[in-house]
Amino acid sequence: MKIGLVYTSTTPELIELVNKEVRKQLGDEAELLHYEDPSILSEIREHGYVTTAPAARLISMFMQAAQDGADAILNICSSVGEVADCIQDAARYIGVPIVRIDEEMCRDAVRRGTRIGVMATLPTTLEPTKNTVKRVAREMNREITLVDSLVDGAFGLDQDQFRTLLLNNAEQIKDKIDILLLCQGSMAYCEEYLEEKIGVPVVSSPRYGAAALKEALKSKGVL
Repeated sequence: MKIGLVYTSTTPELIELVNKEVRKQLGDEAELLHYEDPSILSEIREHGYVTTAPAARLISMFMQAAQDGADAILNICSSVGEVADCIQDAARYIGVPIVRIDEEMCRDAVRRGTRIGVMATLPTTLEPTKNTVKRVAREMNREITLVDSLVDGAFGLDQDQFRTLLLNNAEQIKDKIDILLLCQGSMAYCEEYLEEKIGVPVVSSPRYGAAALKEALKSKGVL
């Protein structure tokens, strides 16, 4: 069994966490194929939204993973989640499911609360994640309120400084929310810390994405 892991940018912590969660769901026998193109996220940040060229390069990475024999693909960057959405018909046709790392996280957040905090370090991640939360809320016939938390100054910080910065932002909105959603997989190591500190449920995407990947493989008949 081969799994395509598609990144637009990585950190060692993010790769380690994603690999750990996928292994937890699929075991050590799964072969993990890594694909990365950091220029995609750079161009999105420059333009403020997903333009044609980076979208096309991301789709090319999906297709390369399929050509390399991937049984399923996990799209790890939430900034380009809507690109993964747009290619789902092609994924079904070629028999290689493309799973968004964050969709089931968004769905679970809607199940668990009506006032949902959405935290990101990039506006280009915040907006697509909010769109996903609103879409799944509509599909579930739930009324929700979104509370934004855009974290400035996060880049280049060490883990302790990053946790502190996120906590400062979370403290500002904790009384307005039922649950806090961390938009970026790279924020996942702060999940338990923030939940303990603010007393509000906090969710992050890697464990949800890995579980959804397993379900996609079951539906395909690979597991």
